[in-house]
Amino acid sequence: MSETRRVYRDPWPRRRRRMATAATYAILALVAIWVLLPLWTLVWTAFDPTLQGYPSEFSLWPKEWSLSVLADTFAKPAQSLSFLGLLKNSLFVAGTAAAISMIFGMSMAYAFARMRFPGRAAGGFAILLGAFLPAVALMVPLYVLLQSVGLRTTQIGLAIVYAAMSMPLALWLMRAAFAAIPAELEEAAFLDGASRRQTFLRVTLPLAAPSIVVAALLAFLIGYAEFAIGWLFVEKGTDVTLAMAMSGAEIGVFGPTWSRLAALVLMSIVPVVIVFVVLQRWFLRSPLYGATDT
Repeated sequence: MSETRRVYRDPWPRRRRRMATAATYAILALVAIWVLLPLWTLVWTAFDPTLQGYPSEFSLWPKEWSLSVLADTFAKPAQSLSFLGLLKNSLFVAGTAAAISMIFGMSMAYAFARMRFPGRAAGGFAILLGAFLPAVALMVPLYVLLQSVGLRTTQIGLAIVYAAMSMPLALWLMRAAFAAIPAELEEAAFLDGASRRQTFLRVTLPLAAPSIVVAALLAFLIGYAEFAIGWLFVEKGTDVTLAMAMSGAEIGVFGPTWSRLAALVLMSIVPVVIVFVVLQRWFLRSPLYGATDT
């Protein structure tokens, strides 16, 4: 006759796991509140026409919901241009800066990743060092160079400034992407009779596309959000960007009209979100992830 043994199981390990899980969720909830509360405050401030000057009390809900602040800000934001005019300037400057960074950065990144030449290590270190330099260090040389060629007060000149600020980091990201691609793939293309240019365009570039998209997004965001240095290269009111308009928001009797500023910030976020969504969908269809278009 077999004897049945009862195995005693300590309930405390299970309880400790549950307590640890509950504590983790509580911490994540606090972090979510900490992150989302400012965003929600931005939203309701943009819809509250009763707010004048600085907010004098804490609130989670506007006293009055209205689209009047958004409509007025859309028609005439902080500068003489309309919102669409400011958005056009921002997209042109940021897009041009991203394009310049990609066009000139891809060739240099590929050269540092695949080719061997004197000064390669020192050049790579200089590029990495340039990514950590403060943007203020570029103000004087860029001012002198753009002034000498007559582009200092143009939107093209401003795009060149932002491209110079974003290119070191973008170049380093693309160099890492090219270096991660197996060299055997390019060698196979060479054996099939492809030139280096054809191999780069048809083999290497599609595989490195996700990292190139990330670098382009970073360059775009730098040009879209920067405003402090931009004032040095902009003199006409018609060349002002959205970020500059926010920094020079309308000053009322009681200080900045925060409802108009919140409305301008909220509307300026929408194009960036759209750009991210569009590029993210394209990014996920990249050949690097094995996805195919249907």
